[in-house]
Amino acid sequence: MNDGVSARYTHEFKQEALRLVDGDERVWAVARTLGVSGQSLDNWVKAEAAGRLGDVRGKAVMADQMEIARLKAELSRVRVEREIP
Repeated sequence: MNDGVSARYTHEFKQEALRLVDGDERVWAVARTLGVSGQSLDNWVKAEAAGRLGDVRGKAVMADQMEIARLKAELSRVRVEREIP
């Protein structure tokens, strides 16, 4: 995925990713599901906690890409829930 160019994501994409995170261990699972680096998502979590997430500008992510990422994350969450006895 990484071709040496730093990817940028919209504020809306970042907010959706943060909504899917519900704890430190989930950061890396959500990042993997969405196809973003775990470090980037961890940085977004920290920026949101500091009230600075809105300061970052990014390129547009297509609506269908966001929906696919959201559905992948939802599927991942459901699989985890199903495996827990």
